Amino acid sequence: MQKAWYYEEHGPKEVLKLGYFPIPTPKHDQLLVQVKAAALNPIDFKIRQRSLTVPVHFPFQKVKGVSRFNIGDEVYGNIQDFNTKLGQLESLGTLAQFIVVEENLVTFKPKNISFEEAASLPVAAETAVEGFKMGSFRKGMDVFVVGGGGGVGTLVVQLAKQVFGASKVAATSSTSKMDFLKSLGVDKVYDYTRTRYEEIEEKYDMVYDTIGDSKNSYVVAKENVPVIDITWPPSNTRAIHSSLTVSGEILEILRPCLESGKLKPVVDPKGPFCFDDVVKAFGYLETGRARGKVYINNRQLKYGKTTTRFHPYGGTKLHQLINYTTLYHYMTDLASKHKTFRIYNPFQTEVYTVDPANLEYILKTNFENYGKETGMCG
Repeated sequence: MQKAWYYEEHGPKEVLKLGYFPIPTPKHDQLLVQVKAAALNPIDFKIRQRSLTVPVHFPFQKVKGVSRFNIGDEVYGNIQDFNTKLGQLESLGTLAQFIVVEENLVTFKPKNISFEEAASLPVAAETAVEGFKMGSFRKGMDVFVVGGGGGVGTLVVQLAKQVFGASKVAATSSTSKMDFLKSLGVDKVYDYTRTRYEEIEEKYDMVYDTIGDSKNSYVVAKENVPVIDITWPPSNTRAIHSSLTVSGEILEILRPCLESGKLKPVVDPKGPFCFDDVVKAFGYLETGRARGKVYINNRQLKYGKTTTRFHPYGGTKLHQLINYTTLYHYMTDLASKHKTFRIYNPFQTEVYTVDPANLEYILKTNFENYGKETGMCG
């Protein structure tokens, strides 16, 4: 069994519940992924408040039909295609310990970024890229970004400047985020608490609105140029609505930019939020004050539901662990074929291996970590 967040009715964050669910079984073209971190997105609470679903992030298990990845590869992606017809969404997101995901929706995690940073990227990056496509953005154009300090905005300004070759990038933000946006390469930052759109004299080749204010922000656009609005429905009938294309291929194209440092993930400094603090994390996200992405850290989450207790006694470390660890065979067709074992260790967590030769290493490693507290979630 695994822990997962869910809700049975639409409403405020208080409708969220934490419960136990079976670990999902992957189909022939899917991966079984252990979630290390998951980002929260505005679309998540908008869906919860009205009607739709959740996204983000992950290492895994290989099944027949999956050819691109190997066991142990670190992957990341957006697991839910929001273009699926309403009522036919296949997943409730990644606020769980294990998920299954179609192979084509994920790609390899860049080696130079953490799980948390990787979790912050998929939905925001796919959304940001789509807007530039919808606006037929070309090298040498200038762009005005509304909400440059948010999860999508921080990627829009970087993509414009560092990847797509914008001649000039301007953005709006709160007073506290102005210096931060300049550090991302923004040429001109407007404090929205002090400057109205009508007071901005310069006009731009594209307006990219990430907060749904296109009914007002359009005034900084030149005549007959695209005004992109990622919210639905756009508040301005002139605006072009831009959603996102969910694909691991988009993330793979961006991988060199991430590994070279051209594109930097931005996570909110108030993080991480622990898995049990999801309601608190959504409360913070819904204030609209986050800088970058709000994310959930699963690294210290205790897997499985068991009351087994372990107490070391005299003998070798490995001997102690073998005597006080219950070893199970993971009874599924997949496990039977691949000899997948589940081990309950002293943390009462589940460790998976498909290679019996790894058992001694896993047991030793977990014993040496016995009783240690990393305090990652504060």
